[in-house]
Amino acid sequence: MNFKKPNFWDLSKPSIISYLLTPFTLPIIIRNYFFQFLKRKKNSKIKTICVGNIYVGGTGKTPLTIKLYEILDKMKLKTATVKKDYDNQLDEKILLKQKTILITSNSREIAIKTGIKENYKVLIFDDGLQDTKIDYDLKFVCFKLKNWIGNGLCIPAGPMREKISSLKRFDGVFLNGKTENLEKITNQIKKINSNINIFKTSYYISDVKNYNLNSEYLIFSGIGNPDDFKDLLIENNFKIAKELIFPDHHKYSYKDLEKIHLIAKKNNLNIITTEKDYVKIPYEFKKIINYLKIDLNIENEYKLLNLLKKSL
Repeated sequence: MNFKKPNFWDLSKPSIISYLLTPFTLPIIIRNYFFQFLKRKKNSKIKTICVGNIYVGGTGKTPLTIKLYEILDKMKLKTATVKKDYDNQLDEKILLKQKTILITSNSREIAIKTGIKENYKVLIFDDGLQDTKIDYDLKFVCFKLKNWIGNGLCIPAGPMREKISSLKRFDGVFLNGKTENLEKITNQIKKINSNINIFKTSYYISDVKNYNLNSEYLIFSGIGNPDDFKDLLIENNFKIAKELIFPDHHKYSYKDLEKIHLIAKKNNLNIITTEKDYVKIPYEFKKIINYLKIDLNIENEYKLLNLLKKSL
């Protein structure tokens, strides 16, 4: 689903628009109610991890999937990642294929069969917490601290796929970014699931030395939370003169890129985008556009390592 997230989703309290849309959340609420009674089975022949979200889009699933792959690779466990073959998520599939061994399929059940056939020990699923047919050995859910659960309501009145109470069925929650309300959020999570593992994560720019911080930049992105990209640049003292925002998973046309180039050239600006956007750009434009090399840091990684060793 390619869309720009409405601003009222992330207000601290529901707005009038949210209340007007509340009746339309009923199908999701009913679906989630019956979801808890489904008998889904874990496959005994292979270990599985799912990295998903209950807040729609832009929570950092793919970077965490790649990070988990790197950790398991160091542990000498033969691992592959899995991405369901959605046409509108080409960017994530390209990134996963570049940085991991990737299995794509129209069915996660078929992906598991492929993993077993090819003798993988672990499969890491990028998305799939709401799959009605399969269960996983470890279930991780991702959030951005800046947005947390937004107004707390389900789609379309708010940004939630499920109510926050669904945290009771997950093994770990990953909180990315910064907030003054970290302790409050942590306490809220623990009240729902006292046994859940909480991991704090943050992004850092690994190639910041390659940039001239005295220059001015045009930035553009088509990701779930473009503010995260901009905030990271500002934290690292980049001078942002112009920002262009496109819908999540946006497929860039020649016209889009020509517009970006002309604006930058007219204002003597350098161009930066995200790696997720860069992989979709035609070669001729890659000569004039740079992307940030961003890595994920897990503050209490030792705790994650222990959980993985225990569960896999």
